[in-house]
Amino acid sequence: VVIPAPYWVSYPDMVLLAGGVPVVAEASLQTDFKLTPDQLEAAITPKTKWLIFNSPSNPTGAGYSHEELKALTDVLMRHPQVWVMSDDMYEHLAYDGFKFCTPAEVEPGLYDRTLTVNGVSKAYAMTGWRIGYAGGPESLIAAMRKIQSQSTSNPCTISQWAAVEALNGTQDYIPENNAVFTRRRNMVVEMLNAAEGISCPMPEGAFYVYPSIAECIGKTTTAGTVIEDDETFATALLEEHGVAVVFGAAFGLSPNFRISYATSDEALKEACTRIQTFCSGLH
Repeated sequence: VVIPAPYWVSYPDMVLLAGGVPVVAEASLQTDFKLTPDQLEAAITPKTKWLIFNSPSNPTGAGYSHEELKALTDVLMRHPQVWVMSDDMYEHLAYDGFKFCTPAEVEPGLYDRTLTVNGVSKAYAMTGWRIGYAGGPESLIAAMRKIQSQSTSNPCTISQWAAVEALNGTQDYIPENNAVFTRRRNMVVEMLNAAEGISCPMPEGAFYVYPSIAECIGKTTTAGTVIEDDETFATALLEEHGVAVVFGAAFGLSPNFRISYATSDEALKEACTRIQTFCSGLH
């Protein structure tokens, strides 16, 4: 199973749990953390069964344009044994005119081997309601339903009806919410790029940024900690300045860290100010 990195932390373990072998294909800061067609082609073998695709991404917020996705689907069309799991959780969280699209939308030839998964946690701020859903070939969904019903029974009817209302009701909340996220994203990216040794690309969607700390590696904090990797960076930042971030190794690509800007402007500004102070003290 091909998994582009950075990836959501659960993907490799999900593959292992199902008896598969995770094959990580690393994207880079130079491509804004998006997988290239050549990288996808190199990762596919005759044993490849699935590609797990997430756009906009957690943890990077990177979103693939129609043209970028078409280049990937062209590769997939040459490998008919490869199915696509399209994780569309952040489809409504897109900024600056970015147009969300899916692999099967871009390439209808993939329709019969695409599994779309989604939920109401992110766009509708219904994290605690625990509702996700999937759409795909009838035989695959039937098999998934058998496993799910024996694993967790079913979600409660209250959550299900709440999700129906979220999906079918007025969507006026989404653009208003996205305007807030856009403001927060812009502030966080600007402040992080002003920190010494940090490089932060501008994400197209979701509510995360994934800055690189490559220029901080090998330096020493004011408390005497040597920044050996992104985990050391995150630990020192927490212990010395009280800012909690998730280090990049957890998402399969280093040296980076993830920040979620799904919190208040005040908290984000204070956190980024502390990160600037922390970085300015590195030597």
